[in-house]
This record gives sequence, structure tokens and C-alpha cells, in this order.
Amino acid sequence: MNLLVCVKRVPLTGGKIVLTEDERAIETRHLGFTVSPHEECGVEEAVRLVERHGGEVVVLTLGPPEAEEQLRDALALGADRGVLLATDGGDWDPEATAAALVDAIRAEPADFDLIVFGNESADNANYQVPIRIAHALGRPCISGLKALAVEEGQLRGEQEVAGGRDVYVAPLPAVVSVKEGINLPRYPSVPAKLRARRKPIERRTPEPRPARLEMLRLSVPPGRGRRAEVLGEGPAAAPAVVGVMQELGVL
Repeated sequence: MNLLVCVKRVPLTGGKIVLTEDERAIETRHLGFTVSPHEECGVEEAVRLVERHGGEVVVLTLGPPEAEEQLRDALALGADRGVLLATDGGDWDPEATAAALVDAIRAEPADFDLIVFGNESADNANYQVPIRIAHALGRPCISGLKALAVEEGQLRGEQEVAGGRDVYVAPLPAVVSVKEGINLPRYPSVPAKLRARRKPIERRTPEPRPARLEMLRLSVPPGRGRRAEVLGEGPAAAPAVVGVMQELGVL
């Protein structure tokens, strides 16, 4: 089997997001980057399928030259080679991203039996790119999977729903998006990280598409903040502390 996994370089979750002065981009000088947890599970799932059925795992990303770091992380998980569609670091809308990825997929010498995405990226969470690519390539698409298998030349996927799971069967080639929790990604060993440095990464320059969406500005959601209440000083504060504990039900 030939599998393609598409990943995206995103800011570390939990980090403090600071915007540039024009409020049109994220200030990245002191920000760490990674791939989305969904996409990390996508790489792991693809590697497991190849370990079971044989073949090759290719990892593809659209982003700045620094996104090679995320490709190397995926290669350390067991992917065989990477493709970097290098940009100037500007944000591409879902339509332009999907078009660039479709061009890259069609430029590959061999067709992919399965194209794997994370269910959504950890930054924009647009949910659009996998579906747009499946439509452009004329392939079936199953999203939000929590289980994935290839049986007798067909794809079997499971979605979690209230009270159980929906099971889908689709012909290959196909496009899927997986959710965090479909597996537990392996922790790459030191030898795996060293091997990843020697694995090939092909660099291409995609043709930018004119944006059909206009970004006005970004905004950071207001935090809840922290609030402290002084109950008193010394022994005089004891009754107030007891009252708070009673309200919380711990007394």
C-alpha cells in the first residue's frame, strides 16, 4: 500500500498567543511549533497499516521552510519520506491549500491508495481540506474516524456516535480524516530520530492561488483571569475559611 499523510505546522497548544502589531498574524519569535494531535495519530495509523500490509508512507506539508522540523518528527515515527511545499509562511485559506496539495498529489509518480488527514488542524480547525481534496480527486471521503482498517481491498472506518459507533466501508483509493484517540502514537527512539535525519525530503514551491477570502484581523479570546479574595488576617480569618469550606461541601 502507498499511503500519504498530510500534516500542518501549528503553534504548540497551551502556549501564549501574541499577535503582531497589525493583528493579522501570530508573533512566532518565541513560540514553539508541532503538528496537531489528530495528525500525529494519522501518521501513526498510516505506519501501522504499512507494517501490516507493506508499502510506503509519505508525509506532505504546506508551510514555511521551518516546517521541515515537523516532517522530520513524522519520519521519526516511521514514515519513509517527506514532501515540503515551501511557502513564505503566510496563511493559506482552505481552498488554496487544497489546490496546492492536489497538485502535489498528482505530481507523485505513483498513486496513493489512502490519503490520511487529521480531522482538523489545531489552529484554524476549518475541517475543509480533506473533503475538498477528495472531491477534486473523485474519491470517497470518511471523516472523524476513531478506528481504521483495510480488509480485502476495502477501507473500513468507525465513527463514534451517541450510544455506539457508525461503521463505513468504502473502496480504495480513498481519503480519510482521523481523530485523536484512534491510537496512541509511539515515542520515537533515539535511533529512529537519527534515521529520520537521513530520510529524503523533497522540496517544491507551490503556485500561490489568489485568496477568495479576506482576513480583516485576528483577535485573541479574552482570558478568564485569576481572582483572589482576602478572607482576613491571622486567627480572625478562621471563621471565613470555615464558611468557604462549608460552601464547597468539604465540611
